[in-house]
Parts: sequence; structure tokens; C-alpha cells
Amino acid sequence: MKKEYDFSKGVRGKFYRANADLNLPIYLDADIAKFVQEFAKRKKVDAQTVVNKLLRGNKALIQSIQ
Repeated sequence: MKKEYDFSKGVRGKFYRANADLNLPIYLDADIAKFVQEFAKRKKVDAQTVVNKLLRGNKALIQSIQ
């Protein structure tokens, strides 16, 4: 690395997007990931669809008992 870098031509906030949506990675435990992958394969859908449906179902259940 250099001792100093010249940022005199840099533009502050050039890549900043206030309304940017970030898709953060979510890591499943190995046994859960295996279950989801196998279930998705049997249903011929992707794992993301399975996880979203499971979470939506739990969300609705939780909201119904609040």
C-alpha cells in the first residue's frame, strides 16, 4: 500500500443511494438448509420460495395470536 492516496478528485457520495434495498444473506443451519433444499426439489420450486412460504405462514400465525 502507498503511504498516502490522493482523493482530491474523489466525489463524496457518488455511489450512495438513500432508498437502496439491500438483500442481506441469511445463513441456515445445515440440517434446516438440507430440509429446505430437499423439500424444494420434491416440489420443483427453488429454496427461496420454500423459505418465504414458511416465514409468511409463521408471520400470519404469530399475528393472529397477538
